[in-house]
Amino acid sequence: MKENKILLSHGSGGRLSYELIKNLFLTNFKSDYLKRLDDGAILDFKDLNLAFSTDSYTVDPLFFQGGNIGELAIHGTVNDLAMCGANPLYLTCSFIIEEGLPMDILEKIVHSMKNASIEAGVEIVTGDTKVVNKGAADKIFINTSGIGVIKKGINISGKNARIGDFVLVNGTIGDHGITILSEREGLQFETSIKSDTAPLSSLVSDMLSVSNKIHVLRDPTRGGLSTTLNEIAMSSGVEIEIEEDKIPILEGVSAACEILGYDPLYLANEGKLIAFVSPEDALKVINKMKKNQYGKDAKIIGRVTKKSSGHVYLKTQIGGKRILDMLTGEQLPRIC
Repeated sequence: MKENKILLSHGSGGRLSYELIKNLFLTNFKSDYLKRLDDGAILDFKDLNLAFSTDSYTVDPLFFQGGNIGELAIHGTVNDLAMCGANPLYLTCSFIIEEGLPMDILEKIVHSMKNASIEAGVEIVTGDTKVVNKGAADKIFINTSGIGVIKKGINISGKNARIGDFVLVNGTIGDHGITILSEREGLQFETSIKSDTAPLSSLVSDMLSVSNKIHVLRDPTRGGLSTTLNEIAMSSGVEIEIEEDKIPILEGVSAACEILGYDPLYLANEGKLIAFVSPEDALKVINKMKKNQYGKDAKIIGRVTKKSSGHVYLKTQIGGKRILDMLTGEQLPRIC
């Protein structure tokens, strides 16, 4: 904790976020559930395994190609529950609204949340609304919390990666980050790029229906693919190697990153997951993923190679090998 004040980088999902959580929150909020640092808490409640998660959304702009803050809030919490291996059931929803927000904007956001919850098969059962003085917030912030049930025999956590596991992704990375950046800055590209925001619970359900050897599920949101892999590597105490030429990236996203100087491996995603699967089940899981609309571009991009203190390496297209570290600094604030 070298900084004496909060920086935007503390909310990036990168190294400063990790250090803030580890050095401040974990030392004060002592909990065996919390210290796992998974996307949600897995709670033993009588004869049930419950997943419980919460998240807040401050994305700017509120509306973007492929979605808006309302859909994002539903999808984000649904996905966090799904990454625990849970079937999401119920959500809470709280709004912090700036005085002066046009009512038609709020109506559009709430309507999209209704549709997103129906698609995801979850019910919004309670919530809260606060209105703050003009200038005390930026239009609207949303918090959603959720609860879901985990079937017996499922044990998914960021600390469960094993030597030999294959690393899978369900599609192209960096779409959401480039979408938000381009709309925020008024950039135009020749190809149409839109956010990948989507509910992944049906995809996870399909995956679990064919394999009980899925050890890790994570959605690489803030900090992107590279940061999320580093978190898993450190939690599990393993070394991970991924192959550059196997990582799916849209041509438009790749071109935009080249022009703007961004690395797609660190860009946020809102409809993607990373799965660590035993080698004997990896192809079976991939084939099942491809039959789901949110997994049709699924690929195996790497594997867990050995025990270590937690390192991630990228095997480059020219045959070299370089370290992939966590995101340092803030690539793009208020991405979700």
